[in-house]
Amino acid sequence: MTEQVRVRFAPSPTGSLHLGNVRTALYNWLYARHTQGVLILRIEDTDKERSSEAHCEELMEIMTWLGLKWDEGPRVGGPYAPYKQSERTDLYEAHLERLKAKNLVYPCYCTEEELELERKRQLGRGHMPKYGGKCKNLTPEDRQKLEAEGKTPVLRFIVPPGEITVQDEVRGEVVFPDDQIGDFVLTRSDKSPTYNFTVVVDDALMKVTHVIRGEDHLSNTPKQILLYKALGYLPPKFAHLSIIKGPDGRSE
Repeated sequence: MTEQVRVRFAPSPTGSLHLGNVRTALYNWLYARHTQGVLILRIEDTDKERSSEAHCEELMEIMTWLGLKWDEGPRVGGPYAPYKQSERTDLYEAHLERLKAKNLVYPCYCTEEELELERKRQLGRGHMPKYGGKCKNLTPEDRQKLEAEGKTPVLRFIVPPGEITVQDEVRGEVVFPDDQIGDFVLTRSDKSPTYNFTVVVDDALMKVTHVIRGEDHLSNTPKQILLYKALGYLPPKFAHLSIIKGPDGRSE
């Protein structure tokens, strides 16, 4: 029996929908209808400062006006509710505990200034900027001292050695050398989860089969594949669309 196609459109309610958002929603809607699949609307509102309920309502009104009806999500419900990330905190915390149990994360106390200095040094040497792992081998005593100084850590995922291959439905095979990806952040210093972490948890739990999105997300894909594997989930298929640009060369 063929698996039912499940795609999602997952905007952030931090402003009005732009043309690129609408195009991505349209591609997902068309593919769901073409395959008799399911279109999920998920609201990615973990940016507490910029997200608003007004923008959330506005984007749903625009999609409704355009005729892009979703099958699961806010207003209509579904088997994997809630569909707003701000209401899924417990799920992210449970998955973070799974990674901690496998010793795949560590606290990082580097400041923004230290990270920027490291980035400039790497660029100066002609290297791709990535986190060098400075805090990976801190002792419990080191960490206790830093926290006593008032430093609050982010949590980083330990990237294993080896290149990562993405089989993209649009671009074919895309290879990311392991020297391009450093240990990346899963939760910020205020303990809020980051995009790459939440999207993996949600896509896995909502049984998304195809992720159709703009090519600006292609560089996020190897990180997400690593998290799928670490959490024991099968990654979906990925299709990265070209970006719409205006006459000035800027993304629309």
